[in-house]
Amino acid sequence: MGNSNPGCRQTPLFHCLSIKMVPHIIETKKKLAIDVQIEARDLTKRFGNLVAVDQVSFQVKQGEIFGIVGPDGAGKTTTLRMLASIMDPSCGTAFLAGFDTKTQASHVKKHLAYMSQRFGLYPDLTVGENISFYADLYGVPKAGRKTRIDELLGFSQMQPFQQRRAQDLSGGMKQKLQLICALIHTPTVLLLDEPTNGVDPVSRRDFWRILYKIVKQGVTILVTTAYLDEAERCDRIGLLDQGTLLATGTPGQIKSLMKGAVLTIKSPDARKINKLLAGQLPGLDVNVFGDTVHIVSQQIQETQKKAQSLIQAAELRLDEIKQALPTLEDVFVSMMSTKTPVDPLSQPLHCAPAGQTPGQAAPEKKDRTPDRISGGTAVRAENLTRVFGSFTAVDDLSFEVPRGEIFGFIGPNGAGKSTTIRMLCGLLTPSFGRGSVANHDIYTQTEEIKQEIGYMSQKFSLYEDLTVQENIQFYGGIYGLRGRAMNDRRAWAMEMAGLVGHGKTLTKNLSVGWKQRLALACAILHEPPILFLDEPTSGVDPISRRQFWDLIYTMADQGTTVFMSTHYMEEAEYCDRIALIYKGRMIAMGTPMELKTQKMHEQILDLRCDAPQALVEKLTDLKGVRDVALFGAGLHVVTRDAVLAQRSICQKLLDLKITDYKIEKILPGMEDVFISLIEEDDRNQGAVPEKYQETR
Repeated sequence: MGNSNPGCRQTPLFHCLSIKMVPHIIETKKKLAIDVQIEARDLTKRFGNLVAVDQVSFQVKQGEIFGIVGPDGAGKTTTLRMLASIMDPSCGTAFLAGFDTKTQASHVKKHLAYMSQRFGLYPDLTVGENISFYADLYGVPKAGRKTRIDELLGFSQMQPFQQRRAQDLSGGMKQKLQLICALIHTPTVLLLDEPTNGVDPVSRRDFWRILYKIVKQGVTILVTTAYLDEAERCDRIGLLDQGTLLATGTPGQIKSLMKGAVLTIKSPDARKINKLLAGQLPGLDVNVFGDTVHIVSQQIQETQKKAQSLIQAAELRLDEIKQALPTLEDVFVSMMSTKTPVDPLSQPLHCAPAGQTPGQAAPEKKDRTPDRISGGTAVRAENLTRVFGSFTAVDDLSFEVPRGEIFGFIGPNGAGKSTTIRMLCGLLTPSFGRGSVANHDIYTQTEEIKQEIGYMSQKFSLYEDLTVQENIQFYGGIYGLRGRAMNDRRAWAMEMAGLVGHGKTLTKNLSVGWKQRLALACAILHEPPILFLDEPTSGVDPISRRQFWDLIYTMADQGTTVFMSTHYMEEAEYCDRIALIYKGRMIAMGTPMELKTQKMHEQILDLRCDAPQALVEKLTDLKGVRDVALFGAGLHVVTRDAVLAQRSICQKLLDLKITDYKIEKILPGMEDVFISLIEEDDRNQGAVPEKYQETR
């Protein structure tokens, strides 16, 4: 299609097209009501010898949500930048709203809104001032501007915060504001690059509600995401890996690519069962998903008998074992984990325990230093409080974390999680209360605490302009490692991070997943008995997150205490205990099962049907229904009376002539618990949840 680069291969279709035909095609599309709003034809991008995007072709129709899913470094962001005319392709072509993204960039930008991973907000400006700035930038006429702004503020529930500065917003509210700024000029096409990274479940649900309202207005949306449950909500998806589009289709069509059936095993001992079966069932894909183990097998009945026998012999608890429909994450993990890694800078490596690279024998387990925490308590907080002016960020927290426990600290954006961790790490002085880490006082012994802990912040504490090896050397020096000890730990860190042979690579050139592993390696170079992790897997693909948790389990099994905050509710299920923090206060604490069965006072109905998003508003006001939300490929209906709600829903579906559906009462997931407890606390406190403030 006019490419002069001989290295760009073309399909027979494009051999038939001449350069002169392109304007005719575009003009024809303009005259018609454009059906295909985004089109990539053999789109390719090279950076030197690296092929970041390799002959990618797909179409997105008007009013469709198309999702691109892939591991870190797959080429998702590069693809979006080419579609947005920010970056020219090396070869191939792309059209947006009927215009060539390379030769007609000015026309493309008039029809486009692009939301990048980094917030394009001005922190010192208020919400209203940011919106006005972007309205001026896009040339939105003054006449009718206020009506448009009020409309956007209304359906995003941001009206009460017009005078708040952007820097004072939570992560979820910043996402909403950036979306408002992108939509101020009513685009034809909306490109979203991992828009909900680092955003809590409440904000993610609100964000997707907004997207569905936008689609109803005829806007076409292309979104990249690391959340596989979000991919389930798209009309169609494309699976991208190493710059190559492996498959496109509806979520159902992608799931049909799964080779074998899925056996699910639900148990409070899921972690132990996963480890047992992974070793005893060679050749099978065994993965843990929260409190459930998934096994992919061609002989499902035989596998079920073997698994059940092994679990019983090991005297592990078993709640349920059954065949289940695969999720997109099952398909993603299965397809990605069976591929042969080419280069750790472009693809995640196979899972390997700490200190072991694929193909190597497992090293002999090292005996850890005898317990350096007398009394068995690693972390203790008593009435811990932190006040900033008139704002109480952390309010009277009390808890204990025993040695060797994985303790999850969860809560919405701005709940006080990071502030609590920084106080415990000796980086921030509390306003009131007491606390200790490794038996060292958080007021008077902060330097001693720093020698006993590893700390991994939300933004990986790596120096981008240093090489991989230089970062490891720098942190080793901080921790007092010298000579042979430094050399041994550096070699271990390179192996653990899967970066052997890439010691001279600049850190800024690593994908997010590899930066994460390197940051973890730097944080635990000195083998600390306590590890603090603040949102460590934000923005990391499922394969990299799974590998990361393998490392966490290995350390916990060896006695390391892990204290971590997370927005991934699946990860909360991996923890031994969880504390739920909201508005600086602890509103619940217990094991994942205790929170699901004892703390949550509402019931969940799971509804599976075609186009579930179209039913959300229709079911919300039914008798017995408290709330309805998208959950993966279906809906979760929150109710106090499951029998009454199910009867109301079935009657409504009958009225709508929907007969192909499945509805059942299920055990709540951690996301259900998270949202239910937060909204219950708001009701008890007499407050109205953020999402209802606009209509108060």
